[in-house]
Amino acid sequence: NVKIPVGVTVTAKNRMVSVIGPRGKLQRNFRHVQMDIYLVKPTTSAPQGEIKVEKWFGKRKQVACVRTLCTHLRNMFIGVTKGYQYKMRSVYAHFPINTVIDKKGKNIEIRNFLGEKHIRQVKMLPGVTVAMSKTMKDELILEGNNIESVSQTAASIHQSCKVRNKDIRKFLDGIYVSEKTTVIKDEQ
Repeated sequence: NVKIPVGVTVTAKNRMVSVIGPRGKLQRNFRHVQMDIYLVKPTTSAPQGEIKVEKWFGKRKQVACVRTLCTHLRNMFIGVTKGYQYKMRSVYAHFPINTVIDKKGKNIEIRNFLGEKHIRQVKMLPGVTVAMSKTMKDELILEGNNIESVSQTAASIHQSCKVRNKDIRKFLDGIYVSEKTTVIKDEQ
């Protein structure tokens, strides 16, 4: 069972789960997994209700998918309430890496990587925006509601700056993920 947080509405029909929260809407198709997904009415322990995921008479790998599916649902809840934020830092020894972001934050150009003239362009996946950090030099901030899209965009930026045909123990230049967090921070 996955408890639905306050301020989130969920619809589940034919293994299509749609989650609406204060930051937006996420929709995901779970039809590739043979499971029962349905909403449970609110109780005292879960005032907003729950989503129940069940698998009947499943083998070991099929039963393992139950917990994976519950984790996907929790990630969707965090995405529509708090959002996901990845911070990436440019690391270079000699040639400074220049990053240029378009006005809408949907495309990034990476120039002067290892002194190369080749311009690398990375498009953001739908729902992901990129911005330069105002507090730290050479830092990119990726934000979005879908954790898969944000992390895949960070991986695409990282892979576009791979050092080839050189010793990677010596040539450490690139753009690396420095922090994974949520947009709205928890009070501690």
